[in-house]
Amino acid sequence: MFWDKKDQKSVSDATIRTALGSPDWLSGVRISESGHVALVIEADPSDMERAETRRLEAEARIMSIDGVTDVKVVLTAERNADQSAPPKQPSKSLPTHASPRRVRKGARLSDEALSQGQQQQSSQIASIPGISRILVVASAKGGVGKSTVSVNLAATFANQGLRVGLLDADIYGPSIPTMLGVEDASPGTNEDNKLVPVHAHGIETLSIGYLTDPDAPMIWRGPIVQSAISQMLNDAAWGTPEDPLDLLIIDTPPGTGEAQLTLAQKVPVTAAVIVTTPQEVALADVKRGAAMFAKTHIPVLGIVETMSWFEDPTGNKHYLMGEGGGARMAQSLGLPMLGQIPMIQSIREAGDTGFPYAATNNEDADLFTSLAREIALSLDALETKPAPNIVFEN
Repeated sequence: MFWDKKDQKSVSDATIRTALGSPDWLSGVRISESGHVALVIEADPSDMERAETRRLEAEARIMSIDGVTDVKVVLTAERNADQSAPPKQPSKSLPTHASPRRVRKGARLSDEALSQGQQQQSSQIASIPGISRILVVASAKGGVGKSTVSVNLAATFANQGLRVGLLDADIYGPSIPTMLGVEDASPGTNEDNKLVPVHAHGIETLSIGYLTDPDAPMIWRGPIVQSAISQMLNDAAWGTPEDPLDLLIIDTPPGTGEAQLTLAQKVPVTAAVIVTTPQEVALADVKRGAAMFAKTHIPVLGIVETMSWFEDPTGNKHYLMGEGGGARMAQSLGLPMLGQIPMIQSIREAGDTGFPYAATNNEDADLFTSLAREIALSLDALETKPAPNIVFEN
């Protein structure tokens, strides 16, 4: 069944120590039957920045081991001989204040740890039968219109005669069922006990919103999120080797958390596009999203800017969210600007009423046709030339 637990592969103490290089600073390892790993690391109290970096590297290495579901690291420090005496108590007549402590920014994984994790993860990624290409639509910030872009891109490709799938990977706030007008739909199962996607507007769709109470809060931790996304991808009848999906579009939640990392590290993603608004608050998060894809070696086709302007009845444009921000960010990252979507009331109304705007005959629907064409050309280009190189300026 869809929610059955998968058997966990055993993880041994020797596997953990080998992955870390059997260092002398590793003083303890504990492993639970469910794959939870606890490490005890000796740290130098005089160099806590190095200890923090070591902790992050250890977590990354252990999480890349097949069968590990979670890692907790405890830092311990032994007092040196010259520090064994208790500290002298300050005079009660003098006021005392704790010494100010600077919180350092920029703790990061070493390039070695990142490359090692990526090599192990990429070697485990296999293609999904019945899916030709996978496009991730992402945004590092919520409320920028990512789901609107995902739904209308899917509808546009379907209008062009392609067999398209749409996976709603926003576990905590699924909106695809509402935007497609199928909130009450329930996916069935076939003879192989695989989920059969819900068909709407020429699109094959799956969402956690089809399987849960819409009023119930989703209080799920990382491993459950990873499992749900993995099963909606791998345990669903998206297509067959003889009749595969031409394209599966994945609408991701905002941010760079568990859902995004699961897709980046465990799913054979063909490419990604990043959605943003022109405002500076949203643009600041674009770099984080682009950095995640760069570190996980997923090609980013470019940037889509939404809410670019509002046009009044007289034809004047009003840049309510700022002007040109998406283009400047695309230029600074060395990425193409794929398209701009202005504020159009009927686009919002189409999403609320469950009929994708791109599925209408409205002339403004050409906005999504142009965007889909740019993305299709970029996907084809990936097979003949390298993906754009993302540049991060200081």
